Amino acid sequence: MNSILALIALLGSFIFNDTAGKHLDVLQEGRLLARYMYAYDPSSPDRLEQTSKPFLHVFDPDGRTPITNGPGGEYPHHRGIFIGWRKLTVGDKSYNFWGMNDGHQVHRTFVMHTDKTGFTSLVDWVATDGKVLLTEERSFRFLPPTAPAYAVIETGSKLKAVAGDAVLDGDPEHAGLQFRPANELDRASTEYVFPKENADPRVDRDYPWVGESYTLNGKPFSIVYLNHPQNPIDAVISAYRDYGRFGAFFKAAIPQGGERTLRVRFLIIAGPMPSADLIQNAYNQFAGVNDPTPKLTVKKAEQKPPPKPKKAKAK
Repeated sequence: MNSILALIALLGSFIFNDTAGKHLDVLQEGRLLARYMYAYDPSSPDRLEQTSKPFLHVFDPDGRTPITNGPGGEYPHHRGIFIGWRKLTVGDKSYNFWGMNDGHQVHRTFVMHTDKTGFTSLVDWVATDGKVLLTEERSFRFLPPTAPAYAVIETGSKLKAVAGDAVLDGDPEHAGLQFRPANELDRASTEYVFPKENADPRVDRDYPWVGESYTLNGKPFSIVYLNHPQNPIDAVISAYRDYGRFGAFFKAAIPQGGERTLRVRFLIIAGPMPSADLIQNAYNQFAGVNDPTPKLTVKKAEQKPPPKPKKAKAK
């Protein structure tokens, strides 16, 4: 991949185009479906902040506008489909790989899947002193969509501890594999669907799936997050904020030389949330189970809490 568009692979109805050193485009029937942003540029503080982590942008059905967030806006470290932990402990040191305060995720190379459905990005989690703490195989598969979804994206992450025993930790607001809608969404319209009666996402654990609906540029979108049952347990879904960032957080230890793997499948819909039966059928297919359709709880998103008033200085 030493030149622009060096990698062009026709894989069924998908085409994968690489602009070397910048991004890898996924086109479906000629339309831009997704763009994997993997540039890493430490030439200035601003460029380093903008390129501190790879992420996947998802586009609207016309392939013109991202429906996910990139650098900029509120919480600019929330970017598309991304992964990170606020508290990554290796040995006796702790690192922030959520806001990227203490290091960067650096894409090294691509491996195209032999089944011709996607690619794997090899990523190093590098501390600011240059030490590689984790290596990651971050994979994406693009599956033929079934209505009402216009895209089905499966992502996986295999994390290996290479610098000592590691612990992935933090909290549901600042860790895990997450989805962040575009910053321009209408926050008043954001709501979430949970697969449980009287659900409380702050207390409940290990939802099989969760859905989010939001409005962007006057158009409705719905995202369903399918959480594979082989992922680490005791996971909390952080689905309640009006700006729409949501996903599963869990705490996990990785011994030196060991690995942790997680898998998530996203249903991307341009329209209202599909029925519980349809979502459960999609989950059962993904998970290899035959679970019944649950009762649901629909919750409006929480408004961002107002800032605390500053105390007046004593005179």
